[in-house]
Amino acid sequence: MSAAHSVDLGPSATITTSTIHRGLDQRHREQLFCISSVQTCRAKAVIFHEGDRSKHLFEVLDGVVKLYRLLPDGRRQITGFVYPGQVFGLDRSHVHTATAEAIVDARLCGYPLAKLELITEELPEFALGLLRMITNELAAAHDHMLLLGRKSATEKISSFPLGLSDRCRDEGEDSMMLHLPMNRANIGDYLGLAIETVSRTMTWLRQIGVIELHQRHDLRILDHDRLSVLAEEDASILAV
Repeated sequence: MSAAHSVDLGPSATITTSTIHRGLDQRHREQLFCISSVQTCRAKAVIFHEGDRSKHLFEVLDGVVKLYRLLPDGRRQITGFVYPGQVFGLDRSHVHTATAEAIVDARLCGYPLAKLELITEELPEFALGLLRMITNELAAAHDHMLLLGRKSATEKISSFPLGLSDRCRDEGEDSMMLHLPMNRANIGDYLGLAIETVSRTMTWLRQIGVIELHQRHDLRILDHDRLSVLAEEDASILAV
């Protein structure tokens, strides 16, 4: 992580919000504590670059991280947003396939991969839990591929808050009032759309009473059922 934008707080013995540690007994939790460290990074700090050697698995404790790749023509494609309780940094051949950057001030827990592999050999149940987390991320990546390749602009933008709503519901949070730490340029880069298209479509969704926008980063879903229909069908037959 960039020393100018991050602070290493050392062993993570005070972690209480880690998803990775849940379900382990005290001895095994202490094993993870000994190899891990908590790092804070400011908004826009780069955690690692595409092409860097993969040395750590990271878990987001607070904040949101975006993963992106630069295309040959210079455009940026955001491949995912990583939220608290989710992991990132485990890439094929120990080389990062994307750049990771904090969207807002974030707190991360890092685990050296070499030491983590030893613990997974000793703790099959921990390895299975980690595998489930990574499998969930792969499923999300597949859903994102479908979103990019098969859906219209309106379907894409309608699907985006629905995905966030599902995550909030799973976490026991308000699934209708959403905080969007990313700006519309980030949303466009994630959905493969121009920022003008994102702004125009979100304005249209607001005008037809499907969503309500609050300030710059808050959105309320007013009509979840209709938003779900818009996410799956051609909006031209639904406009009023």
